[in-house]
Parts: sequence; structure tokens; C-alpha cells
Amino acid sequence: MEKQQILVVDDEEINRVILMEMFHENRDEYELLEAGNGAEAVRQIEENHNIVLVLLDVVMPIMDGFKVLEYMQEHELLEAIPVILITGETVKDSEGRAYDFGVADVIHKPFYPYIVRRRSKNIIELYQNKRNMERRLKEQEIAIRAQEQEIRETNEFMIDALSTVVESRSAETGDHTKRIKFYTRIMARHLMEHFPRYGLTPALVDAISRASVLHDIGKIGISDTILLKPGRLTAEEFEIMKTHTTIGCDILEKLYKDRTGEFYRYCYEICRHHHERWDGRGYPDHLAGEDIPISAQIVAVADVYDALVSPRVYKSSFSNDKAFEMIMNGECGQFSPDILECFKLAREDFFNIMEMLGTFEFS
Repeated sequence: MEKQQILVVDDEEINRVILMEMFHENRDEYELLEAGNGAEAVRQIEENHNIVLVLLDVVMPIMDGFKVLEYMQEHELLEAIPVILITGETVKDSEGRAYDFGVADVIHKPFYPYIVRRRSKNIIELYQNKRNMERRLKEQEIAIRAQEQEIRETNEFMIDALSTVVESRSAETGDHTKRIKFYTRIMARHLMEHFPRYGLTPALVDAISRASVLHDIGKIGISDTILLKPGRLTAEEFEIMKTHTTIGCDILEKLYKDRTGEFYRYCYEICRHHHERWDGRGYPDHLAGEDIPISAQIVAVADVYDALVSPRVYKSSFSNDKAFEMIMNGECGQFSPDILECFKLAREDFFNIMEMLGTFEFS
């Protein structure tokens, strides 16, 4: 094992000898380095990478002790390598300046070897413990991130599986949920960039887009006679179809034990409110304006657009331009001005989604 190194820096050889002799009994544990001025000290620091303590004189030729501290500060070494400043009593304000740099201790000349040795040992142990703790915390952080990644991948699998089950029972075209996820991500990114008042971040954009996949999970609870009906629904049947929003929330409540997380909140908001409209004429709660969660507002536009441009058993698909006009003109319900502005910005991306679907990675 490589020995730990102690660097002794003093322009007077007798002082270096005294300081180095203090660690003579620990020569099997420490490698002792010495420097006669600040420039030599810097060279030693650059060439040796296992220094655990620097005993540093202040007044030296070529480069004094404070210049060495400036070098160590510029290279962010003072957090890793403790420094004990050895200063003469005649040097004014040296102690205050030293602590401003963040030195571990200041010892005045003439020094007592026993005191220097004891303080040095304590400081080395303190910094070693600090390093060990930082390393353990880093290892724990890596392990936690790995666990979080594993949990996220498991959740992604379960979410994709659930959405596939819903899609397999629905009369909607394949890859509907994938397209919704992509539309939602595009819209949310524009909202983050152009409307910062909503407080979206890249992490929240990602969470909203992942949660969008579960917007129709409640359709699992709708009977096949209604869900797969080859034609338009009656008023009574449509009322039953509307309940897929609340059924989905019931499913989410059973799936998630922890309902305090951000991702669960987005799943719930989107599932329940993606059919609400800005003017209050949506369902199930007839929310209006900004009472509608922004996550649900984003998915609402994505869902309507995909429904318009996709064929159904009861209708043909509309063109991209026609679908765009219908949404902007309020023919599919009212949406917020901010959401419509983002929809305009996302227009070309929405138009190209079908072509991109085969090559775009949804993750």
C-alpha cells in the first residue's frame, strides 16, 4: 500500500529537520517530503498525489506561504489537503489571513514538537474520516441512483404493459399511447420554454410525458359492448364511457401505496381531468380555467389531436391541417390560450409524428 505523505515546507533547514523528526517514529506509515520555499512546495504538491498534511511556513524566499495557499485555493486542494501554517509571532495578521484561506490550524514559532505532532495527528485523522465519509456517501448515492433506475424501469414496464392492455381492448388505432407520450413531451417542452410561470423543469416534463401513457387506463373497466361499439355512442352509453376517468383514478389508488409522489399526482391529474375544458364544459368535474391541472391540459390537446388524425370505426381520419384548424377554432372544446400557443409552436412536430413513429425512441 502506498504510504501517506507529509510535506514540510520551511526555508530554514533546522526547522525542517525538527518538524520531520517528529514523525520519525511513524516512518513506516508516512513518507516525508520537504521543500525549502513555496515554489518547491508547489512542485511537490503537483508531483505527489497522496499528501495528507502540509506543514507550511509563512516567510520564505521566491514564494511565501500565502502564495502557496493561493495556489492550493485556485486548484481546489484545501478541502482535500489540510494545511497547518507555521508562523512567527512578528508576522502581523498572518493568523487571520490563514483562516480566511481555510487552513486547518495555525501554530506560532517557536513551536513545541509534541503539540505540533498531536495537532497534526488529530487533523490527519479528522480529514481522513471526512474523506471516508464522503466516499461512503458517494457510494450510497450511486447505489440509491441504481435502485431508483431499477424502480423506474420496472414502473415503465408496468405502465407500458397496462397501456398495452387498454389499447388491445380499445377500438383506437395502435400506438395511440406512444403518440400521446410524444405529443405531450413536445407540448410540455414548449410550455417550459415559453411560459416559465408554470414552473416546469426537464424532470417535470419527463414525468408528465410518462404519466400521459395512463390517461385512458380506466377504459379497462368499460364493457366491450360500449368500448368496441362499431358506431357512435348513444347519450346513455356516452355517460358510461365518461366514467373511464374516475375508474382510472380508482385503479391508480389501488396500484400506488404512496400517493404523495409527484409522478402519482400527474398520473391522477391526467387520468381524471384530460377531458376537462377551459370553459368548464368538460368532464367529470366540470373544472374551468386554471383550475384544470396543467398536466391534464397538455394531454387533453394531445389526445384530441390524435383522435382527429386517426381513423375510428365510426369516422375517417381528418387531415393534419384540418385537425389543427378544428382545435384552434374551438370545435373540439375550449383550451387555454397558453396551451393553444404551444400547440401552434408544436404544429410541425405533430404533423410529422406518423412518419417519425417508426424511428423515434419513446423513453
